[in-house]
Amino acid sequence: MKLATALAICSSAAHAFEARLETTADDDLAKRLRAASAVIEAADTEVTAPEEIIAAVQSDYRTLIGTLYREGYYGPRISIRVDGREGASMSLISLPSQVQSVVIEVTPGPRFVFGETTVAPLASGTELPEDFKRGEVAHSYLVGDATEAAIESWREASHAKAVRKDQSIIADHPEKTLDVDVEIDPGPAVKFGKLQFAGKTTVREGRLSRIANLPTGSSYHPDKLDLVTKRLQKTGTFRSITLREAEELNADGTLDITATLIDDKPRRLGFGAELSSLEGGTLSAYWMHRNITDNADRLRFDAEISGIGGTNEIDATLSASYRRPATVTRKTTLVLAAELEHLNEPDYTSDIGEFTFGFDVETSPNSTFYAGLGYRYSQVEDDLGSRDFSYIILPIEGSRDTRDNSLNPTRGTYFEADITPFLSLNEAASGVRIFADGRSYISFGGDDRFTLAGRVQLGSISGADYTDVSTDMLFFSGGGGTVRGQPYQSLGVDLGSGDEIGGSSFLGLSGELRAKVKGNISAVGFYDLGGIGTTALPGEDAEWHAGAGLGLRYNTGFGPIRLDLAGPVSGDTGDGLQIYIGIGQAF
Repeated sequence: MKLATALAICSSAAHAFEARLETTADDDLAKRLRAASAVIEAADTEVTAPEEIIAAVQSDYRTLIGTLYREGYYGPRISIRVDGREGASMSLISLPSQVQSVVIEVTPGPRFVFGETTVAPLASGTELPEDFKRGEVAHSYLVGDATEAAIESWREASHAKAVRKDQSIIADHPEKTLDVDVEIDPGPAVKFGKLQFAGKTTVREGRLSRIANLPTGSSYHPDKLDLVTKRLQKTGTFRSITLREAEELNADGTLDITATLIDDKPRRLGFGAELSSLEGGTLSAYWMHRNITDNADRLRFDAEISGIGGTNEIDATLSASYRRPATVTRKTTLVLAAELEHLNEPDYTSDIGEFTFGFDVETSPNSTFYAGLGYRYSQVEDDLGSRDFSYIILPIEGSRDTRDNSLNPTRGTYFEADITPFLSLNEAASGVRIFADGRSYISFGGDDRFTLAGRVQLGSISGADYTDVSTDMLFFSGGGGTVRGQPYQSLGVDLGSGDEIGGSSFLGLSGELRAKVKGNISAVGFYDLGGIGTTALPGEDAEWHAGAGLGLRYNTGFGPIRLDLAGPVSGDTGDGLQIYIGIGQAF
């Protein structure tokens, strides 16, 4: 038997009481018991009212037993004495004037293991918890997890009304085993019925049905309901979306669904800021009008000013977009966009106007696809002179995002690719611009303390020489989005005599190791590598530079505040320390 452990929490208040836990449990279990105890929490927070203390005492019997059951102890003895009296026998009507001490005595008894474990019937392919089997520690929560897994598998097999029909749990104290027998009633296979709407929304019901696109008449699957929710969320119109299944099936065996919707505020104004020691500050703002024509459509204006206080002159961007979901088909969103941009980059200046229309197409819950047609005009002044470019463009974009959190990912992957054929309307060359960005995240260690993040960026222009393409479409390397520690867009193609221009290709590699330090604070070590080439194949005939550094993150709940300090480790494009501040991880 282990020595008893004890916790005493005292207060200097006039009527404070002492709470003490005495148990033969090991240190880990004792810690869990302390954390679960309402009495110890009351002492810790200096509760003095006798009625509150006695209520906490009486709730602790059930709470502590539940804690022990979760850890596999089914023969415990618990005594909670209030100034020497057993708390279970005390009445909340006749209370002492004050409480001096509470002593909690817990003898866990032996730890049980599972004996017979049966959950039946099971749908094909059901995977029960790995530890829910004979000989494993009989954690009580595994019984619930196994039951939920069985029911969820039946629901995924179209049996929407699957429930637990019966349950038998027997603790064999002489053998120290727990036998579990759970009977599942799968119910009938179900098809989707009607999608009905409730709540406070001004979007017309016909439009809601078209956007949600519930496959009425098809076999039930909970993932299809998740997809309906995501379609409605994607519009940005609603503050709250709740899908509820009907209690009873229809006479024909179909299941109706009710979507309760609450509109978000129609207009919203937002701001953002970022700071780099060399690139300067960036200020951004947007104004958005939701549900502008009661079709769950959205009009948005964005403005951004960058390079404030930096080594280059200020850049400015003004853009507008209009999105209308379920246009032409149920799975396509009409997108109209216009953008005006003035760039003062290290090696060129450019005034750009771009106008596009196209469609976002739903491909899967985690993937997006866009195809459009547009016109792009740019007036560029660089080391090759002053030139005008006029293009018909056909932008094609796709992405897949399985990250657990877009601002602070710890698991999953992200990939996006842009392919833009451009047809010149003047003497410039025509070709195709390609850019891809892939990211992956793996966490390990206790409580996922460490996260390893990797990123690969690829850029290429084919069909046209880099000297015959608008400079703002070419590739540069350096700065917060490519190689930290190197000056912004400091690496391009050397034309000789000190002249420089962007390249036909870009290859960027980045790695980060993120480690939780304490509470909301994390530390980061990173290394970035970038290469610019004169051919369409990334990495071929390329000039390279690299940067590395350390950073801190403070998790605010909605995203970490980022501080990175970086310097060059190879290449001749820069020297000295660079500082980057922003919201969200670097990638």
